[in-house]
Amino acid sequence: MAVAVVLLPGGFPLVLAYVATRTLLARWRQAQVQAQAHGREVPLRDVLASLHFRDLVREARSAF
Repeated sequence: MAVAVVLLPGGFPLVLAYVATRTLLARWRQAQVQAQAHGREVPLRDVLASLHFRDLVREARSAF
């Protein structure tokens, strides 16, 4: 993926979208597991509201 950032025009937004999607899906799964334990549903809006840029940076560092 790091090569895509360097070689492809628009590679940075591509990597940012990949990392954001990966982080969102991980948070969504985690929230669903916690909600099922309490017998509730989790709105996607709550999961999106919990994402922060620092989480995306942390996920990007761990992915590469």
